[in-house]
Amino acid sequence: MEDKMLTCKDCGTQFVFSAREQQFFADKGFVNQPQRCRECRQARRTQNGDGAPIAQRPSFEAVCAECGVTTTVPFRPRGDRPVYCRTCYTAHVPAGV
Repeated sequence: MEDKMLTCKDCGTQFVFSAREQQFFADKGFVNQPQRCRECRQARRTQNGDGAPIAQRPSFEAVCAECGVTTTVPFRPRGDRPVYCRTCYTAHVPAGV
C-alpha cells in the first residue's frame, strides 16, 4: 500500500490517507476510505444529529471517602453512599466489571 491523497467532502482540502491508516482500516474490516480530513472528523464528532454542539456531561465536586482528595464525578452525590476518586474506585471494583 502507498499513501493516497484524498479530498475532504466538507472543507475541500486535500489530506493524506497513509499506508499505515489504510492497513488499520483493512484490519478493522472497513471497506470505505475516509471522506473527511482529521479536523472535520473531530468537529463532526463534537456535534449531535442536528448540527448543534453536544452538551458536556455535568460534573460535581466530591471528597473521596477513602483518601480525602477532592475529585469530580459525573453524578450528584446524595450523601448516603461513599464517593471515591478514580484511583480508589479502581481499587474497590474488580477488573472487568
